[in-house]
Amino acid sequence: MKITIFNQQKDLPLSKRGVRDLVLTVLEAEASKHTEVSIYFVTSKKISSIHQAFFHDPTPTDCISFPIDEEHLGEVFVCPKVAIAYAKKNHLLPHKETALYIIHGLLHCLGYDDLTPQVRRTMRKKEKACMALIESKKISIR
Repeated sequence: MKITIFNQQKDLPLSKRGVRDLVLTVLEAEASKHTEVSIYFVTSKKISSIHQAFFHDPTPTDCISFPIDEEHLGEVFVCPKVAIAYAKKNHLLPHKETALYIIHGLLHCLGYDDLTPQVRRTMRKKEKACMALIESKKISIR
């Protein structure tokens, strides 16, 4: 599995090895046959620009995913600054919140959705299961 990680932000220090381990664990749990995935950690300015360009919404968001094909799973853009703000407001850990955003983006690339209450419940259950698996394996992106 080729996992390409681009860290284009300085808001939250991240472990590339931890991110790789997280991605591999999620994709193995989902029995993904993909051979490549790209993860981008970007600034709030960059995620806002992508959000505007593709979704006509100029606000910063947690993550944006672009599925590609059967070989290259896709590109996942994550904004750690959004995770930091959300974590602070909700008394959570920013690295854990960022890990959740990575998982969320990967699940979108794998075909999960959150547009209706029914499919959102399915996706949330899958996110919780993936987070529990990551924690059981003591994987940290810190």
